[in-house]
Amino acid sequence: MDSIEYYNSHSEEYYENTININMQEFWDRFTQLLPDGGSVLDLGCGSGRDSAYFISQGFDVTALDGSKELCHLASIHIGQEVLNLKFSEIDFDEVFDGIWANASLLHVPRIEMESVLSKVIKSMKVDGILYMSFRYGDGEEMEDGRYFTNFRTKSLKDLINKFHEIELIEIRKSHDVLPDRDTIWLYALVRKVSN
Repeated sequence: MDSIEYYNSHSEEYYENTININMQEFWDRFTQLLPDGGSVLDLGCGSGRDSAYFISQGFDVTALDGSKELCHLASIHIGQEVLNLKFSEIDFDEVFDGIWANASLLHVPRIEMESVLSKVIKSMKVDGILYMSFRYGDGEEMEDGRYFTNFRTKSLKDLINKFHEIELIEIRKSHDVLPDRDTIWLYALVRKVSN
């Protein structure tokens, strides 16, 4: 089972478990760097929770997920179509002011990460903002049928530094927003500075 198969077969459970999580601190950190009414790509939108928030704040949101079942549930939740694409299939050219990749790029195998991230960067306008978050740790692992690529601060900085088109705004560890989970997360905010 790959991660997309997991989300297809556990879509309703995943939806119910994530739809009401409050990400306000992270939403605020991301949106304060965006222009009013800017275009946002929710990359791996899952339940559509974050898309719904960004829409409520007046952003022009494109939601995308690799799981067909989650696309269906998220589209009902946000009241608009959700694109069913794998990250490796995206092909936008300087479309978005912001890309929100919350706990989504972590399912990309490390060997594919640079290729996928180059597509993500290509999708951003100059001065566009990317938020991405990963589990804090080393290596790659399978858990409950899902694949995870983990990063520590140095390894994520090293990845970002491979791309001359982006600059790091901040990188920070955070605790899981769910009180019953002890996962440590690592998030980064980057800005596209050139083509």
